[in-house]
Amino acid sequence: MLCAGKKSYFAAAVCIITVTSMLAISYLRLQRLSHQPKVIQEGRRCRGKIANSTITALKGNKTFIISPYFDDRESKVTRLIGIVHHKDVKQLYCWFCCQHNGKIYVSKAKINVHSDRFGFPYGAADIVCLEPENCDPTHVSIHQSPHGNIDQLPRFEIKNRKAETFSVDFTVCISAMFGNYNNVLQFIQSMEMYKILGAQKVVIYKNNCSHLMEKVLKFYIEEGTVEIIPWPINSHLRVSSKWHFMQDGTHIGYYGQITALNDCIYRNMERSKFVVLIDADEIILPLKHPNWKTMMNGLQEQNPGTGVFLFENHIFPETVSSRMFNISSWNTVPGVNILQHVYREPDRKDVINPKKMIVDPRKVIQTSVHSVLHAYGKSANVPMDVALIYHCREALQRDLPRESLIRDTTLWRYNSSLIMNVNKVLSQTMLQAQK
Repeated sequence: MLCAGKKSYFAAAVCIITVTSMLAISYLRLQRLSHQPKVIQEGRRCRGKIANSTITALKGNKTFIISPYFDDRESKVTRLIGIVHHKDVKQLYCWFCCQHNGKIYVSKAKINVHSDRFGFPYGAADIVCLEPENCDPTHVSIHQSPHGNIDQLPRFEIKNRKAETFSVDFTVCISAMFGNYNNVLQFIQSMEMYKILGAQKVVIYKNNCSHLMEKVLKFYIEEGTVEIIPWPINSHLRVSSKWHFMQDGTHIGYYGQITALNDCIYRNMERSKFVVLIDADEIILPLKHPNWKTMMNGLQEQNPGTGVFLFENHIFPETVSSRMFNISSWNTVPGVNILQHVYREPDRKDVINPKKMIVDPRKVIQTSVHSVLHAYGKSANVPMDVALIYHCREALQRDLPRESLIRDTTLWRYNSSLIMNVNKVLSQTMLQAQK
């Protein structure tokens, strides 16, 4: 009646805005209430089979759970890293069993499919559930329905429940190792460069590799440097080795790389000060600093409040070699000797070089390969005169003559330590030719 009695356009506009605002507030309140945990059973013991696989398929094979993580940066939630069909998965529910009171709570999940799907039907997803109050659940089960029997559902341990002191400064995340990977020499060189530059941990999502590579991985696992996350994604989905969809019947791009990267960030959120997101043929090379620690100290001072640092990728073609560092004892080891590849391709006109990142994991919500999708705080592009990504691989600009390439011997600053360390690994893994 109040609205009807007003003749002026202004009053009508105010009335419409007021009603719309009230409806929006009511809708948001209902949405929040629909996601609040509700008790559905009492006096129950927590049962269900503990999930031990890296990738667990839910009923119907449209949702795959990697791991749940406790996340209290905004409110107390369990955030599950997973893979879902972007159209077919509409509703999921978290089932929490609270040990201390025997109550089972069900919480409706928010399903956030990451925007960087690149056309594939399946993509990385955050499945986020509010936790029940006064419970601190240790495990969670996921179901398409709020009704049923929790005893029949797999239970996932919720990681990051306890805040820890950082055990390392830098963790390198490599995803995913596939295609019977056998670039043994370059892998060892990259590993030793990471250690020289300051990495204490390297996490590898391994689909498969050669027998020789398994031997090298075993050495680094026993050394305490490498952590292997089994990544049998092709047991569940038709995977592509390409990053964009080719209309070829595949389900997910590049062996689920984006999902693995997100899992690696959350897996190391409480134990590593920084996480380095690169491939095994990439090295972030500081130009003004001796190592990553001093470089990051400087970058953080210059960029307060920044949690994401992006470094330009530069190609050093493996087809163009220098005569220096042709070490005969390495010639029997399969793979590329990066010390012989110090010519980089020039920038291409109107082409932006892709970037890789060093991030503060506690400031990242979702990441893609070359940028962070959602984060707290700012991102900063690191100038090329501070650091660049040395990426030794096949050429992108294949028709360039050698004279058009740029000689860049930054890597050689580390040659003495690198050669000594690589020889040690080759000797201890019995890969080096005996003299």
